[in-house]
Amino acid sequence: MSGTSGERERLSRARPTWPLVAVLALSGVCASFMFTIVVPIQARFPELLRADRDATAWVVTVTLLVAAATTPIAGRLGDLYGKRRVVLGLLVVLIVGSVIAGASHDLVWLLVGRGLQGAVTGVIPLGIAILRDELPEHRIGGAVALISATLGVGGALGLPVSAIIAENADWHLLFWVAGALGIVLIPLVFAFVPVSTLRTPGRFDFVGAIGLAVGLSGLLIAIAQGDEWGWLAPTTLVAGLGGIAVLLVWGRFELRIRDPLVDLRVAARPPVLITNLASIAMGFAFFASNVTLPQLLELPVATGVGLGLSLLAASLVIMPLGVVMMLMSPVAARLDRRLGAKSLLVGGAGALAIAYAVALVASTEVWHIFLLNTIIGVGIGLGYAAMPILIMRAVPASETGAANGLNALMRSLGTSTAAAVMGAVLAASSTDMGGIPVPSRAGFELTYLIGLGAAVVAGALGLAIPKPAPHPGEHPSLPEDVA
Repeated sequence: MSGTSGERERLSRARPTWPLVAVLALSGVCASFMFTIVVPIQARFPELLRADRDATAWVVTVTLLVAAATTPIAGRLGDLYGKRRVVLGLLVVLIVGSVIAGASHDLVWLLVGRGLQGAVTGVIPLGIAILRDELPEHRIGGAVALISATLGVGGALGLPVSAIIAENADWHLLFWVAGALGIVLIPLVFAFVPVSTLRTPGRFDFVGAIGLAVGLSGLLIAIAQGDEWGWLAPTTLVAGLGGIAVLLVWGRFELRIRDPLVDLRVAARPPVLITNLASIAMGFAFFASNVTLPQLLELPVATGVGLGLSLLAASLVIMPLGVVMMLMSPVAARLDRRLGAKSLLVGGAGALAIAYAVALVASTEVWHIFLLNTIIGVGIGLGYAAMPILIMRAVPASETGAANGLNALMRSLGTSTAAAVMGAVLAASSTDMGGIPVPSRAGFELTYLIGLGAAVVAGALGLAIPKPAPHPGEHPSLPEDVA
């Protein structure tokens, strides 16, 4: 493939590009589905696996940990050895993990399978990087917006599917379905995703990959388990501070080697750095609603705060979030061309702020929550579409995979932190009602205020993003942001 925009335009007229976009979008939906696949049976794991609740909580946590560590590593591997090759490898890992989880009857093997399933998250930043390499200029914005939207679409659409399976079949079927998705995707990727021709010379940084995985694991374990263990408990402090220490050493090491896993000098460019900080805040604001609103929908009406819906009914109320995110893809592309990705990010943060402001005054009826999720879908659809475009306009084409992987990691830090903070706030306000911990109305309102604050921070950071300076190797199909 030639490196010029004109060559890609001619190639796009010679062959349709929609199959490529569709396959990468389906891969992203499959990846994000892994995060909600166990939600319907999460509370039953202590009984199903004959283990205590603290231990079974790792069925969710291990997937998040592996996903966070995998995204920048997979991006770098794609830049070095070919993005399609790494996508195929991650799908194989998904299938293996799904088989292990589907055949498991004890906690240890289920954790192994769930960890392997989390690795497939790396296909999302890789898919975005492939689009940058393969699509003509006029198609990149909408396609990137669609792939970014899959982070919400897979979870929102997958939750009711998971609930139906869990309520009507053996729980192991959830994992066999996940494995079947991977099996279907592999031939589709072979057929419609071109072999990567844009690659970065160099060697893979194995020491950096191990250091990043260890440091992130310590930090994320502290965030995920802090509420359960106690934020000042020795285990939490050792994990969190140890993770930070490892990441500091890792950063020093990355700055000294020739072929780093993550080029921190590129990551420190103001457009990249500020976009990544905004991604943390945006991820926090997004996931804050994922923690609070489902609880509000499912708590019994007798508690005085809940709306008494079943898991399936609650998931159908939440589902519009993912649908709206997907529908926003073409809108985001048009707005990007007219206003620029920076304006998209600020507009998305504004929509999230509006949603949380509305929640403070109207969150007592099912239709209120339906409306809130719709507004949140608009905000995340715009914001998540903007962030990869802002990153790609500020990094060399040879580092697209790693840069998008790092940006995906920043979003994961935001969502993980939101889960811990919102869980702690609701737990602190809870009272026991018949054996059920019930958060107070004031507790829910405090989470809305925190979510509102995170959205405002994301918007302020978006306004502060400077225009990227031109650098050698920039992709010619990504013109400078007009905003």
